[in-house]
Amino acid sequence: MTELPQPPNQPPTPSGYGHLPGPPQQGYGFPPQGENPYAQQPAYPPQPPTVPQQWPAGPGGPGGPGSGPGAAPKKKTVLLIAASVAAALVLGGVGYVAFSGDDKDPKPVAQEPTDAKPSASPSADKGDGNGDGGAQQADLNSGRKQGEDKVLWLKTTKIEGPGMGVDAAGQWVVGDTVVKSLWKNLTGYSVTDGKEKWTLPFPAQICSVAPQTTAEGRTVVMYRDGEGENTSCTQLRVVDLKTGKEVWSKEVPKEGLFDIFTSPTLSMIGDTVTVSRGGNASAFKISNGDKLFASPVGDGCNPDSYEAGNGKMIALVTCTDEDSTAEVHGIDPVTGAKGWAYRLPAKFKVTSIYSVNPTVIDIGNEQTKQRSIVVLGPDGKQTATLAGEGSFAVGCGDTGIFRSLATCPSAVVDANTLYLPTAAGTGKANEIVAFDLATGKDKWRVPAGGKRILTPLKAVNGQLIAYRKAEEEQGGEVLSIPAAGGTPTALLRHPSGPAAPIERTFTLPKLDYVDGRFFISSTHLRAQGQDEKLLMAFGK
Repeated sequence: MTELPQPPNQPPTPSGYGHLPGPPQQGYGFPPQGENPYAQQPAYPPQPPTVPQQWPAGPGGPGGPGSGPGAAPKKKTVLLIAASVAAALVLGGVGYVAFSGDDKDPKPVAQEPTDAKPSASPSADKGDGNGDGGAQQADLNSGRKQGEDKVLWLKTTKIEGPGMGVDAAGQWVVGDTVVKSLWKNLTGYSVTDGKEKWTLPFPAQICSVAPQTTAEGRTVVMYRDGEGENTSCTQLRVVDLKTGKEVWSKEVPKEGLFDIFTSPTLSMIGDTVTVSRGGNASAFKISNGDKLFASPVGDGCNPDSYEAGNGKMIALVTCTDEDSTAEVHGIDPVTGAKGWAYRLPAKFKVTSIYSVNPTVIDIGNEQTKQRSIVVLGPDGKQTATLAGEGSFAVGCGDTGIFRSLATCPSAVVDANTLYLPTAAGTGKANEIVAFDLATGKDKWRVPAGGKRILTPLKAVNGQLIAYRKAEEEQGGEVLSIPAAGGTPTALLRHPSGPAAPIERTFTLPKLDYVDGRFFISSTHLRAQGQDEKLLMAFGK
């Protein structure tokens, strides 16, 4: 196993900041000279919504030969990460190696499904993004094999939008409702049959969504201050996702002359929502919209953005010294006061956030191509550096323009363990790797098997829940993996037949597994007047 160079023991800096990680050795992490490490790369190749591309299909599963934790890898390939949304970054600080298995599952025995009827069929298209599309669906549960579960319903839409398409980034499951954002609307659907429960239109394009919800089922959404190109993402709205009603709306005030609302990110904790944008950030009460605090501007070390998770908030900070030194601060989410500070080495910055609590960050120096993943304790002092084999694809990263980073969606933390998926080359399988945050060492790894891809979803009740991506002729799976490692158990086996190629070709999907149901949705549509899949649900 190739390990990250461990940082030397150093005395605290005169300002009292946590121990420096020490610059990692060169050659790790960044693409070769001349490549753009911040070029946007899709997680999956784009494809027409109704004509799936021919991907290499191969059986194989977690239970196949050589696929369990600790199985000897048959091949090793040096890979670079393909980040899904914001950037292409190698996340790890080592010359990572990813495994590919030659696992094969026995073919399932075909049987007559007990219920091969679709749970929901599309209604007539409304032409505004609220319809289900005009085309008639095939029977998505036909051809189910023994042990496979069902497609509950599928939502499609046919809309005309701008040439670059429209965003559909938001997906929330609240009680008996799954809510999806699309262009200028939020729409709530019944989780059981997909019937539309409500639609909330917005005056202009939705431009940012918070991934979290409050205990009452509320979330925060931003939309543009008008139509056209010369508009800004400044309008803030709180929505009750159970009823589809607006709670309040307001314009986020500028914090200085150079406050640019291009691509704000939203983060929620308790009754606080933060709005982070290029170099500035501010916080408001979710309950009534009152302003709580804003990032200070002036000499010293000022927060660029805030991020919350697991009951804690941190800030990414840039200092006004000659090196533009970067720091990470622990933040009181009500007052904005700094609790602790961790200073990065000169010329380093935070490139990805894997977890807020405990704090696990990827730091790098773009000029020297140095990189390290560090773990910070409750006092902001470095406690470990991660080391392992593989290149990791977690769908996140710093674009190099705006430092408003959100927590990587495919990085999952449970107690003292971080779960990361390795990247997979074309036709290769990937793995999920569990890292011990106390030591930084990898504890176990579970291969996807065959040519499949595993993505961590969440950790609950001592189990890691993961999604195994569908293939052309084989449906996806929701798996449960013990936190201590071991053989995965299938919670849902999605049907083969006509459903599999639809499931496989969702573009940059948003994934949720809640109360025994799995939801997958597109996060961007072409909006060229052709029927496109939007949201699909699976269950027993």
